[in-house]
Amino acid sequence: MTRWVRLQAVAVSGSVAEGLVVTLLPWVATTITDDPRQVSLVNVVGQAPWLLFSLFAGVLIDRVRRSAVLATAYAVQLGAALAVAAAGVLDAFSLPLLLVVAFVATSAQVLGDGASGALVPEVVPPDRLPAANTRLMVIDRGVVQFGVPPVMGVLVGVGLGTPAWVAVVAALVALVLVRGLRSAPAAPSDKHPLRDIPEGLRHLVGTPLLRWITLAVALGSFGASAAMSMFVLYAQQVLHLGAVGYGVLLAYVSAGWIASSLVVGPVVRWLGYSWAMRCSQAGMVVTVGLVAVLPPWAWAIAVNGFAQSAIVMVWNVCSQSSRQRFTPPALLGRVLTSHRALAWGCTPLGALAGGLVAAEFGLRAVWVMGALVQLAALAVTWAGLSPRAFREAELVAAGR
Repeated sequence: MTRWVRLQAVAVSGSVAEGLVVTLLPWVATTITDDPRQVSLVNVVGQAPWLLFSLFAGVLIDRVRRSAVLATAYAVQLGAALAVAAAGVLDAFSLPLLLVVAFVATSAQVLGDGASGALVPEVVPPDRLPAANTRLMVIDRGVVQFGVPPVMGVLVGVGLGTPAWVAVVAALVALVLVRGLRSAPAAPSDKHPLRDIPEGLRHLVGTPLLRWITLAVALGSFGASAAMSMFVLYAQQVLHLGAVGYGVLLAYVSAGWIASSLVVGPVVRWLGYSWAMRCSQAGMVVTVGLVAVLPPWAWAIAVNGFAQSAIVMVWNVCSQSSRQRFTPPALLGRVLTSHRALAWGCTPLGALAGGLVAAEFGLRAVWVMGALVQLAALAVTWAGLSPRAFREAELVAAGR
């Protein structure tokens, strides 16, 4: 088994574990309370590690063998799944428990996503980076949000903790597979670990193209997190869906990732990175805004979500490939996690805002706010991600 094939196998099993836990927690929260503010706390606390730990994770990824970091991430994921499974057996679900598990599970994801992203350039040549990133994103979102949600809905019918037991098995498989994935030794460093952090931040903020991408993602993540934190309540209270219906809706929405993966390579080659990202962000403004005005028809929300996830796939492939292309290998772990700290660190704030807006103005108002934030992200994308900006970044990288 080649390292690239093994990395994909690890991603499949790890995404099953992560997806079952992440999809289950908001649903369990709605069995405890229907207060939008309390339900949003699962997302607020669950997204906090992106802000709190990403910078430190980057130092670890650049100082320790990356396959070892990935193994640690799945060991932590296994512990989170076991906690949920045990709570199901003991009928001990509570909001504090869900918050702790959400925090731990996302902490594992911070490590795992950073290590996996830094491993990709080790196992594929530079010209295959967009294709490789597309494949891993399809595995991640396709499994987490396409294959897993309907299964979660069926398993919940057996027992609230049942999906977590399946997650335990999947995490164990990922842990076994990753032990055979040997990556290159980390570059030695005499610096104090905390002094390594600014290097990644300086490169990210000091590279104009990467700085603009990070700002656009920060705005987009805030808006998307606000919407996703309330989506489970929207499905229940507006669309009147049960657990299985909610799972099928998430699956259909995420099918856009899979459909888009078949054409994202030709689209990026045809449009170029700049116009692919500009068009994607414009599509986000439209699809987020439509949720606020569409009738409460599940099929309409599903079709709109399908289009939205297809659009996001194009953006994410361009965004991730840009960081990998324009960052020296020794800095890649810190740059990837610095981006997540600055950009994805906005997600807990977005989730909190979503809960507050929904409680005060109703669920649809969350998507109005999200569309306005996505519009701001479009302005940033248009200003900073021009074809000229990409050409200048390529010249700098070639002369490095």
